[in-house]
Amino acid sequence: MLTDGLDPTSLSSGLSQQQGSVEQISLHCSEGTLDWLYPKGALRLTLSPRLPSVAVGPGGSSSGLITACVKPAEQFRGAQLYLEQDGVLELLVGDRLDSSSPPRVRCFSRLPGEKVALFLQATPHQDISRRIASFRYELRGDWTARLSLDSNPISSEEACRPCNNTEILMAVCTSDFVVRGNIRSVAEDDNLRAAVIKVSATRVFRQKYALFPGNGRVSRRGEVRTLLQCGVKPGPGSFLFTGRVHFGEAWLGCAPRYKDFQRAYATAKAAQQIPCELPVD
Repeated sequence: MLTDGLDPTSLSSGLSQQQGSVEQISLHCSEGTLDWLYPKGALRLTLSPRLPSVAVGPGGSSSGLITACVKPAEQFRGAQLYLEQDGVLELLVGDRLDSSSPPRVRCFSRLPGEKVALFLQATPHQDISRRIASFRYELRGDWTARLSLDSNPISSEEACRPCNNTEILMAVCTSDFVVRGNIRSVAEDDNLRAAVIKVSATRVFRQKYALFPGNGRVSRRGEVRTLLQCGVKPGPGSFLFTGRVHFGEAWLGCAPRYKDFQRAYATAKAAQQIPCELPVD
């Protein structure tokens, strides 16, 4: 039912299930999509990602913590999604009605040895032919992109705190994207309660997926999201943008002014304390 690799799709149908039955599924991939057609009975999804033995986050931390996020489809219908943690069920996503607002991304964490599963339960309907419970999921190591999307984020003071030099240098090595660029404008994403930073990239050191498409000498354009309460404003100057890709979107990690990064990198390199090489100007 599940295939190995990045972003697999699992397809299940309630037509083959008995009313009240529970089908067991293990999610071994780091990210993917589950489509449950004509929901009937229930699915119990065990989270067993094949991640490195020590998960390392963008700040260099390594606690073994695993973060999971689920993003329901806008047409999520016919079931309710629960988090099962230590035998207790917590509702993450309800059966969406036509008049209800779009479902939000929900995130949670699992400590080493902790038993965590997702429980997808069909809701009774006379006509199940037009109902599909579909969602995307991500299972990652210890990282902070979830803080922008979780229903219970940490304080804005901690989430918006500027990175120190050690965190900046580690972010350059571990982030999904590392880009030098300028802020063109800042808009708001009401659905995600996030600020959307529109960036003109003058150099793309690394990127996962085509976040900043294009090549050659022409400036590339892309978007990076962060918390609204961080109060990001457009302004002059060149920055080094780093962060994580979350459901195909870039979320900001560390973003020092480029000249400050150059100074920190040169100092660490002279002391032979840089965690990785970067071809800086």
